Amino acid sequence: MRTKFILILFLIFACLTEVSAREGETIKLLKPEIDGGRPLMRVLGERRSIRAFSEEELSDRDMSSLLWAAFGVNREKSGKRTAPSAMNWQEIDIYVSTADGLYLYKAETHTLENIFDGDIRDLTGGQDFVAEAPVNLIFVADYSRMSDMSEERKDFYSAADTGFISQNVYLYCASEGLATVVRGMVDRKTLAEKMQLKQDQRVVFAQSVGYPEK
Repeated sequence: MRTKFILILFLIFACLTEVSAREGETIKLLKPEIDGGRPLMRVLGERRSIRAFSEEELSDRDMSSLLWAAFGVNREKSGKRTAPSAMNWQEIDIYVSTADGLYLYKAETHTLENIFDGDIRDLTGGQDFVAEAPVNLIFVADYSRMSDMSEERKDFYSAADTGFISQNVYLYCASEGLATVVRGMVDRKTLAEKMQLKQDQRVVFAQSVGYPEK
């Protein structure tokens, strides 16, 4: 009996250790494919919101290129990005919610940092499809990176900068045949608490991405 009890304790400890090791784990993304894609005018003509998704996981290639297109570093010397930001604050962080867990995109190293394991996709919006979309991007503004100004102005600039990033996502998806829709209907308080955001961080929008429903 005592041996069985010790074995159970050992298994519990092993599971907790494994979870602890995953938190903060860094995943190196593939090099983004920047030489592909279709002509811009055709992509603009096919840009649209799609709310029905296949359950198929996004490929490593698409995840890498999607995040780089959204807000990756396109000028290494200056560290500037594929989307503009007011005063070059780069105050918007992209969190990636999947069935496996929550991740933070680190543009400087083109990596994903594991924040925690667990599926919180259903918390990223009020629509039914968000829980099934393979990827939900959560755009979070860090007000501590912005100059001393009113909350109203910070709200305005962070919303505008998120809009630029979101459009980059739309264009990548149109180019590669992916489905996407940006969403403002989010319970920001509940989501921020679950994501363990700091006081200066604000959820702005969310955007679902995946392959179109077949």
